[in-house]
Amino acid sequence: MSRKLYDLAGADPEMRFSPYCWRIKLALAHKGLSFETIPWRFTEKDEIAFSAQTKVPVLVDGQKTVADSYEIAEYLETAYPNGPALFNDIGTRSLTRFVKQWTEDTLHPVIGRVILPSLFVLLDPKDQAYFRKTREAMFGMTIEEMAAKRDAFLPAFKAVLVPLRRTLEAQAFLGGPGPLFADHIVFGALQWARKGSAVPLWDLDDPIARWMEAVLDTYGIES
Repeated sequence: MSRKLYDLAGADPEMRFSPYCWRIKLALAHKGLSFETIPWRFTEKDEIAFSAQTKVPVLVDGQKTVADSYEIAEYLETAYPNGPALFNDIGTRSLTRFVKQWTEDTLHPVIGRVILPSLFVLLDPKDQAYFRKTREAMFGMTIEEMAAKRDAFLPAFKAVLVPLRRTLEAQAFLGGPGPLFADHIVFGALQWARKGSAVPLWDLDDPIARWMEAVLDTYGIES
């Protein structure tokens, strides 16, 4: 069975930065499932029209098409019950929903304000007008204004990482002894930050950096 994952790319097709797509690449690796990534860009909506979606990730698993990162994770858990669990139990699944909401409602906005200007220049030129229009409406300021205020946005970014860092000082992964889908969700956000920032956002010896490398090492994935 062939699996294809439509994965957001920059001008360089190897530049893969979507936090949502990273969640699913890790989830597929967690399940031990082989897959091919298809580089996709913001304005190539016709390429995924078959899925009735306008955003990625979109997973094509044989005859089955699934979109939305959380829906894909739930699908993988149901379709491949013999692989390692993404949630472990109902309690873990409930906590993962909280991690998802915290990541999307709290972590993503503070990352976006810091990295969007540098990410903008990494996009394919055909995507830049779309990105500018949608992100400026989302954040209520221009790309240039975000760039000018970057230093002012950094304290909020650093503050939001404090509970994550303290947790990872006490345990190896959010999921306990090994990564689970909660780890994949937060990793996706911070991989977006790492890929999109023109300068490092944390030190190499930061517990967050060590955790990110440990997640990748678990699945044999290069950063």
